[in-house]
Amino acid sequence: MEISAELKNAIESRSSSYKIKELVKISETMTKRYREESGKGESLVRTEAEALVYSIVRMPATFGAVSKALEYTLECVDCKIDSLLDVGAGTGAVSWACNEICSPESIVCLERESVMMNFGKSLMAESQTALANAKWIKKDISAGGFPYKADLVAASYVLSELSEEQRKKTLLKLWDCADKLLLIIEPGTPEAFRQLKASRELLLSKGAQIAAPCPHNEQCRLAEDDWCHFTARISRSRLHKLIKSGDVPYEDEKFSFMAFSKIPCTKVGARVLRHPMIEKGNITLQVCAKDENKTLKIRKRDGSALKIARKAQCGDLLDI
Repeated sequence: MEISAELKNAIESRSSSYKIKELVKISETMTKRYREESGKGESLVRTEAEALVYSIVRMPATFGAVSKALEYTLECVDCKIDSLLDVGAGTGAVSWACNEICSPESIVCLERESVMMNFGKSLMAESQTALANAKWIKKDISAGGFPYKADLVAASYVLSELSEEQRKKTLLKLWDCADKLLLIIEPGTPEAFRQLKASRELLLSKGAQIAAPCPHNEQCRLAEDDWCHFTARISRSRLHKLIKSGDVPYEDEKFSFMAFSKIPCTKVGARVLRHPMIEKGNITLQVCAKDENKTLKIRKRDGSALKIARKAQCGDLLDI
């Protein structure tokens, strides 16, 4: 998967005035700051140059994770997304991904940090789509209410930065703002998934339906020491490889997500939870189905099911 050509060109045009050594040094400074100061409420991206490096290094991964999560969601919910509320927008990766898949007519981005907001707005200004007219609002999502509603409300990599109490209050506010769907994307870690499970229980108690990834609205069946996560493979740009001293042409972004719906969902088949185990003559799939979690062993004699299993990837929704 690659970010859109418009976004790639907008980022690269801003990097031309910097030497690679400058960008590498900025990246190292930011990495150290993220390790030492994350979760303390401090601004982690403080200059336009840092916002540029952030867009080179992190926007593609976020774009990929959101794209995958949204594709999985829209397999199960048949609806048109005319409006988007991008909460904790950063430099706008969620909006770019949603625009690529849904082409919403109106986009509103909420972001606390002025540097990130201004840089994201400047990137979108070069688009020939609704992104160019996106409304950006400086907003701390943990404080006060949200002034906008939208068909799709999306928040990526932001709720996990809040305290437990802040997260519950913010989640309920986001749910109130969603006319059709609320999409939450977080890192593919055990702790982020634990938080998503708590969010799942809270919103189910408020009448939400799970659109994806779960094919059911029952209690999560995974063991306490297990977690549900997926992977988006993203092509790495030349700049990304130079800044991070990487040779591999791609990166794998692990993410967890939950999509909550206010409209009917079509839950068909089972979600593949792990990478398929391929052996001679058979393929083993770990799946979450409507009635139970299962281990499916597909053999040669299963015919068409084997053909489907051969193409299956972690995250796919299968009707076997």
